[in-house]
Amino acid sequence: MVTTTAAPAAFLTALRTGAAEPPAAGAPAWLWQLATALHGELPPAAADAWAVRLHGLLGTARPPAGLRAVHVWQADTVLPLLAGTADTAAPTALHRAAAAGTPADRTAWRSALGPLLLRLHDAAYDRASAYAEGHTGAREHALANGYSAPEADGYGHAYARLATEANARACAEAHAQALGTALAAAYAGDDARAYADTFPEAQLRAVLRATVAAGAAPRVELLADGLLTALTAAARP
Repeated sequence: MVTTTAAPAAFLTALRTGAAEPPAAGAPAWLWQLATALHGELPPAAADAWAVRLHGLLGTARPPAGLRAVHVWQADTVLPLLAGTADTAAPTALHRAAAAGTPADRTAWRSALGPLLLRLHDAAYDRASAYAEGHTGAREHALANGYSAPEADGYGHAYARLATEANARACAEAHAQALGTALAAAYAGDDARAYADTFPEAQLRAVLRATVAAGAAPRVELLADGLLTALTAAARP
């Protein structure tokens, strides 16, 4: 990481503009993806203060090459937030073991992650927007085909109910299958590049949506602070 006085400003500018890469060496691809997403989700003042802390941390303790920080973050911060949405016991145990240096094989990871990802992406699905869009489209179709306004409205609601749940299920199943396979390979191989290719920033946003859907307040501050704590822990011998 560059340690000139201009480096913190360049780091902040890169985060604010959503740069594809950090302005200097020090942040692996997966961390930069998460940092950009977290900075965008945090309130502006808190976002910049958090970014300064991250920059300082990277200047003193570069994250190890593998995924130890990811495992610590998942076990200690991310999965506890999802405990009310899905059974997190098996994934948590695997993340703790991996953080301690004994990652499981792909089969074990795939088995543990599948149910969790299915519940996560079902909970994160934007049912309200999907329902509104489905209702509007079906209602307009019905009106164009001679239905009265009340009949068209009823048709729109019936269609929206069926379509929303069917689409939510299909979306969750697709994400669980694709991500489960990709994450299992990355975790089993302690492969930071493969983990970056799973779009961790999108997974972060799914966690935020799922927690809100479960009735909790947005917990982006907790996720952001937990990531810094995990990076610090992972840098220790």
